[in-house]
Amino acid sequence: MSRLHIEAHVVDRIGWLRASILGANDGIVSTASLIAGVAAAGAAQSTILLTGVAGLVAGAMSMAAGEYVSVSSQGDAEKADIARESRELETQPEFEREELIGIYEKRGLDRDLAEKVATQLMEGDALETHLRDELGLTSEMSARPVQAALASAASFAAGAALPLALVPVFPGPSLAWIVSGASLLFLAILGVVGAKAGGAPMGKAVARVTFWGAVAMGATAGIGALFGTTVG
Repeated sequence: MSRLHIEAHVVDRIGWLRASILGANDGIVSTASLIAGVAAAGAAQSTILLTGVAGLVAGAMSMAAGEYVSVSSQGDAEKADIARESRELETQPEFEREELIGIYEKRGLDRDLAEKVATQLMEGDALETHLRDELGLTSEMSARPVQAALASAASFAAGAALPLALVPVFPGPSLAWIVSGASLLFLAILGVVGAKAGGAPMGKAVARVTFWGAVAMGATAGIGALFGTTVG
């Protein structure tokens, strides 16, 4: 009895995975940095909390808008390529067939087999064949601006909520250190999740996000402490 073999590839989820990981990472780092910087400057707890909430809302909206514009631009380029390829298939079908043959020959097929493959595939769906094999455009990699924008906004808000939740729990002069330390832990967990979801080496992913997160928070806390001392 034959069994259906189904493979799940990382590329199938690369669009939303990239947006989600980037959004959560930015949410943790930027909000924790804001909180640490304002706390190090000696601000009141209500001011710190308000700053964190404002950072969460502004950051989520900014991530969504930026991701939408960026991915929409990618989508516009893809549509232009698709329109151009459609015209070329209508006006220069033999030239397009030769392009496919050349592509398959470069991949290792002999001329005779490359001609047969190109002819058979173009008899099926010529446009899809050219988009995939000539331009590298597939449905899995196609631009989805709304999906990317929502994933970025939601993941940023989720990431930002983690350090923000510590503000009312740990008032006092130690808040900057507590938020920074906890956020590094959050980043490490995010690195593990991202590595597992993307099939990447776990150690490298964790080291990367925690290192740059520590740099960002350390720099912001240092500026906040300097500013607070100067003002005081």
